[in-house]
Amino acid sequence: MTFGTLLYRYFFFGWLFKDVNQGNVFERSAALRHNRDMARWLPTYMRRWLWSGLFFYGLGSIAEWALHAPGFSVLFYVPSALSVPVNAVIGAAWLGLKVLPAQF
Repeated sequence: MTFGTLLYRYFFFGWLFKDVNQGNVFERSAALRHNRDMARWLPTYMRRWLWSGLFFYGLGSIAEWALHAPGFSVLFYVPSALSVPVNAVIGAAWLGLKVLPAQF
């Protein structure tokens, strides 16, 4: 596996899940069960995004405070800020798959 693929799989979880809107009712039900089982990994992805966001926030603070380069610190603050909505999406997916009851 290439490094790019590993990096993608480390931060993004879409490859774990199957499409629920394909096939007959049994295949859709099996895909939903698979997705509910794979949802156990979503808190791991949330932790990864949380720690990377904190890491980039710390780098941005260092760049702004120690280097006196507010323009350069933007390169670190933007990925830090983007980790917040990514965590919100992961949290909503986890709630929908693990916590809330099934609608079928």
